Order: sequence, then C-alpha cells, then structure tokens
Amino acid sequence: MTKALSIPEDPRQATTFPQFIRSAAAKFGDELFGRLEDGEGPDDTLTYRQIDDRSAEMARGFLARGIGKGTRVGFIYGNNPSFVIVLSALARIGAVAIPISTLIKGNELVRVLRQCDVSTLIVQRELLGRDYVERLCEALPGLAEAKPGMLFLPQAPYLRWVVSTGEGLPPALLQLGDIVAGGAAVDLSILHEVEAEVHSSDQMIEIYTSGSMALPKGVKHNHGPVLFRAEYVGRMQGAKRGVEGYCFLPMFWVGGLTITLLPNWAHGAPTLFTNVTRIDSRSAMGTVLSDEDMENMGKNMFKPYWGLGMTETLGPYSFGDDFRAPGRPMCAPMDHFAERYDVRVADENDQPVGDGEIGEMQVRGYPVTPGFHKIEKSEMFTADGYFHTGDLCLVDGTRVHFIGRSGDMIKTASSNVSPAEVELEMQTLPEIENAYVTGLPDKERGQIVAAAVIAREGAGELDFGAIEAQLRRNMSGYKVPRAYVQIQREEVPMLHSNKVSKRLLSDLLVSKLGR
Repeated sequence: MTKALSIPEDPRQATTFPQFIRSAAAKFGDELFGRLEDGEGPDDTLTYRQIDDRSAEMARGFLARGIGKGTRVGFIYGNNPSFVIVLSALARIGAVAIPISTLIKGNELVRVLRQCDVSTLIVQRELLGRDYVERLCEALPGLAEAKPGMLFLPQAPYLRWVVSTGEGLPPALLQLGDIVAGGAAVDLSILHEVEAEVHSSDQMIEIYTSGSMALPKGVKHNHGPVLFRAEYVGRMQGAKRGVEGYCFLPMFWVGGLTITLLPNWAHGAPTLFTNVTRIDSRSAMGTVLSDEDMENMGKNMFKPYWGLGMTETLGPYSFGDDFRAPGRPMCAPMDHFAERYDVRVADENDQPVGDGEIGEMQVRGYPVTPGFHKIEKSEMFTADGYFHTGDLCLVDGTRVHFIGRSGDMIKTASSNVSPAEVELEMQTLPEIENAYVTGLPDKERGQIVAAAVIAREGAGELDFGAIEAQLRRNMSGYKVPRAYVQIQREEVPMLHSNKVSKRLLSDLLVSKLGR
C-alpha cells in the first residue's frame, strides 16, 4: 500500500517540512532562493528547485545509511546554502536535525555532543579560516587515530559516524560526497513514501542554548509549530516574494532560523547569507543597552517592534506599539501577543499578579517547546502547562514591561536587586560605556552588589567614589554597588552564545577585588 504526500499549493499552508520544501519548489521554481554574500562557488547561489533536488539526493543517501525518523543527527555549518540543504535533507525524512554553533570550542563541543546523543555528526570542513575537523579531533581524543568503521568514543558514547568533506580526513571519517552517492541505491519513490509518514507532531529540530549560568540544554520543536511560525513571522515582518532579506544572525540558533531563513522561505523572499555573524567579544553589551545604543537601533528598526522571545518560544511572542517605553529601554513594551500563545504574569504560586505588580512571565501554546532533551517536563513547566521563562515583568494596565531575569536577581540583606536595573542606571552616567553587575557572596548580607565597569573612550581612570555618590542620589541605597572594578572591553567573559557568563564575571570580580 502506497501513500501519496499531500502537497499544498502554497508553502505557507504546509504543516511538515517535506510538504514545505516541495511546495516551495513547485510555487517558486527557478526563482532565487538565496545566495552567499561574496560567494563564488557553484553551491553559493541556489534556486528553490535546486534546494528540493539536492536535499532529496542527500536525503536518499541518509536513508541508505540507515538514518530515518527520529535519528538524531548533529551538524556544524555556517550561514550558507549548504546549511539549508543539510537541514532540509534531515527534516524531510523525519530525522531530528540538531544544528551546533560554529562558535563552539572544544570542551563546550564535547558537552553538547554528550548531552544531545547524536549518532551522526556532519561538519563543514572549513569556515572563516577554522578547520572544524581539526577542532573536532582536538575535542575528541582518539578520533584522529580511530580505524574505519563505527565509532565508540567515551566522551560521546552514542556517536557512531562523523562526516565531512575535502582531502586528508582521518580514516574513521566519512566523505559527505560518498554518502550522497550511496543514495542511488534508494529509489526516489521510497523517499516519497518516507516523506508521507512525517507528521506535523514529529520532532523536527533541537536547538542547543545556554543561559549565562546554565549548561547547554536541547530545546525540542516539531514540524507543525516551526512552519506555523515561519508563515506568521514572515507576514508580520512583511516578507515579499522576490525581495531579498539579509540573514546575519546565526541560523544554528533561533534568531537566524525563525526570524529570517524560514519566514523568507515561506513567502518566497530570497535570503542573503553572511558568515560574518557579528558576534565577537568586542560587540559585548551589558544586560541592557545604553540609551545611545537603543536610539541608534530604533532609527533602523521597522515594525513590528518585537518584545520578549526565546528559543523555547520559537522566537518573539510579544510586540509593542512603540520601540521603547519612557524609562524602560530594556525591551519593547508588550502591548500585543502573537497568535496561539497564552501568557500570564504570575507569582511564586503560579497565580496571576495584579496591575502594578511584578511576576514571572509564563507562556504556553502551540509554538512553545513540547519539552527538553533529557530534562523532566516538571522542571520547566507549571502543573497547568505554562513554561517558566524566568523573565520578570511588571503589569502596567494593558501593557507589560520586562524588568529583568529572575535567575540574575541578587539577594542582598533580604532585598532583591535586578542587575539590569543597576546596569541601566550606571550607563546613564557620562563616563561609563558599559557596566556588568552581579552578586558576590558576603557573610553579613548574603550577597553584595558588585560591578565591572568599562569607561567611555577618553574618560581615563574612573572615580568610583563620585560614581557611587551619584548612584545613591538616583536609586535606593541597597541597589548601589558596594564593589567596583574597572575593566577593558576584551576582558568581558563571553559564552559562545554571545551572552555574558555571570559565573566567569563573578570569578573575574573576585580575582580583581582579592576577596
């Protein structure tokens, strides 16, 4: 008994990735799908039909290798059309696609590989001068010397195959070209039968994310919600057929994937890819941006003014009528919430707070992650199904304002202090460019508020006595830092996700203060 895949006329109506790819190819055909900025190779510019054809060829190769529904496959690729082909090949056969950051370093990579239980890892050979096979061999001792055949490495016990390209691969690594060529043994009709069994409720992707204090966690998302958001975000942002959109956010995280790539794809808008993802330690900001930063961003922003969003919610779920509310530059005010989300601002008992009160933003709904890999759902969700975002918000009539992260709160002398609020106040002072605030252990107060501070260019040595006096005039005394350290921008400890590492920031402050 055979079963034909139902292919909608419009990819915006697709509920599975096989439908999505084939519908887009039928509707947009030989129109430009995307191109790599400054790319000159044959695979750097592709049409919708080429994405369909090449991902189908690769998908057949994966099937011949035993990869199928539910198989967990990791891949490390930059922002380029090849990322799209690998993602598409995996998603159209029901495998779980697990993109891994190109910024990841050795020890981080080992932690992610062990946590995510991938059986196959596909790596781009080289990107921006980095040899990822070399990086992988450094991270996994024994890989370079392993013999051809299935891998059994203690650091990544489920990993059986590593795939890449180019000459000089270690003996145990497979050539991606050989995998694709092996697909000739699988008839195209078999691929179509496989695609027909991919369901909207099947897991499509798992995105690895980490907070400033947390270890990486795998966030699951299913075919239906991913494609629902592609249509919605593209519609909200005004993606138009044939009008190119720029993708500079990494596609291995939710930003580039669900804000640019998939919305453009759904609406027929070509994507301009760039591998310069604008992420490095020199671009590190504090928990909040300065007024000047925000004003410059606001001039270049277009509606919707997105508010809160995260990997767990498939990107932004709220937006405001204004780019910023007076005195609250951390996030656009939440005047509206996106389709198919239920939200509430709740107290510690998961009960909604009243007007003028602060609570945690909690979210549930179709696009919210169904769960995390190897984490009990009860650890992340309320009994009635709301996801604990950890974002503290103030109810202001019909508006909601973000005020900080609950995990970042400093408990000093029985009072709660938001680092974001203190950073914001410090950054209003003319001699301070950025401030990074955290809590340090203290025998008497439990914690004290401490700040690592970057001076504005030309300000020289900061007078922290004068700074503290000014802060005491502007905010409650218990919020004012009791310890300060002046640092250079390159000293800011960053995670590969471009977030400030609060743990390493605390270590830096302790070291410089001699506490």
